[in-house]
Amino acid sequence: MPEMPEPQSSPSPEPSPQPSPEVLAAFEAAQGFMPRHEGLALYAAAVEAGALGLPLLEIGTYCGRSTLLLADAARAAGVSVVTVDHHRGSEEQQPGWEYHDPRTVDEELGVMDTLPRFRRTLYRAGLEEHVVAVVGRSPRVAALWGQPLGLVFVDGGHTDAHASADYEGWSPKLAGGGLLVIHDVFPDPADGGQAPYRIWRRAVESGEFDEVRTVDSLRVLRRRAAAPAA
Repeated sequence: MPEMPEPQSSPSPEPSPQPSPEVLAAFEAAQGFMPRHEGLALYAAAVEAGALGLPLLEIGTYCGRSTLLLADAARAAGVSVVTVDHHRGSEEQQPGWEYHDPRTVDEELGVMDTLPRFRRTLYRAGLEEHVVAVVGRSPRVAALWGQPLGLVFVDGGHTDAHASADYEGWSPKLAGGGLLVIHDVFPDPADGGQAPYRIWRRAVESGEFDEVRTVDSLRVLRRRAAAPAA
């Protein structure tokens, strides 16, 4: 009887990087919408991108829930996070809409202002020194920005106009090998708005990005390195 071949052991997958327990607890406690498993995927992308030695950029700060994860990864890599938001809330966060939270309304002015809550979130987690908060509208900030980025996380306004402006303004700033991360990508309109899905499709079809991973509504793509000059 011929000998049976020895069973081959398959290599164990490398464990995903994890934020510190303190930061993960702060993330869970922070006001916001990102679920834990998508947050961990964002953190893993930030760790990978941080190895490029370039800043990480977030569009859509809200109260800082996802910023905490980016900041923890940036701290380990010795880089900074830049987070851009006008802090007046996106369309779906306004009074009368599904994602409105009355706690974000400035009692004196009667308009949303998430900046104080964001600052408290960062302060409590001890991550202020790793984050540069830019208060302004994304397209205007993008027009002024000149430095290459290691990661661009698009999680701002979910209308076609806002999502397209974020993609068009910031994706060209990504360095070769940098990661483009898009949140709330829903191929089925029954699951959510389509603007993030449409910019994800634009990125895939542009030929400039390769898909890296999908975790529910979070998509991670890598910018292809520029071809060497002939």
